[in-house]
Amino acid sequence: MSSFDLSLAIESFPFILKGLQYTLLVAFISMGLALILGLFLALGRMSSRIYLRWPCMLFISFNRGVPILVLLFLLYAALPEIGLSFSAVTAAIIGFSLNTAAYVAEVNRSALSSVPIGQQEAASSLGLKKWQTMRFVILPQATRIALPPLSNVFLSLVKSTSIASTIALPELMYQARIIGGREFNYFTVLVVAALIYWAICSILSWFQRYLEKRFNTYVDPSN
Repeated sequence: MSSFDLSLAIESFPFILKGLQYTLLVAFISMGLALILGLFLALGRMSSRIYLRWPCMLFISFNRGVPILVLLFLLYAALPEIGLSFSAVTAAIIGFSLNTAAYVAEVNRSALSSVPIGQQEAASSLGLKKWQTMRFVILPQATRIALPPLSNVFLSLVKSTSIASTIALPELMYQARIIGGREFNYFTVLVVAALIYWAICSILSWFQRYLEKRFNTYVDPSN
């Protein structure tokens, strides 16, 4: 029966930590791409033009409805059958970017819809063009509204990267599984991996609160 082995935890910590670079690499790049794609998806989703709205709705529906594990295997294991191959890192980034973009799009759509219509009317009366209104009036306010849920999406993304161990991405969870199998003590190494995830997410949560405080500095607390 396995139990927590402190010496194994100390010895395995540096090896498990090597996987953190892949965890953060995939998480940060995927989130960056998802933020860009998610904004365009949200704008398309809100468009009055059906040829823009429907493709965006289908994209969001598909990527929210298909498990990320299925999407990863589709990219990494199925596409090579038709001659299109990706490395584990590339497949993970593409998969997580597409999946996360769908959730980011819905957050952005909700945030953009929350900005009072009067803001757009006021900007129009000042002679601002549509793109100027979006850039200087709507987006800054929507960003403040969207920041907390987008931060939660990112935290979920960081933890979800552990799923990429199933396609042999040498991230944190993959490293822990290797040591657990070699030492026949999954309990110890998984506890170590859990503590690393906890530490990273705690740091990111602190940064989230810092950003929220900065964005809310000039907001009237009575509103």
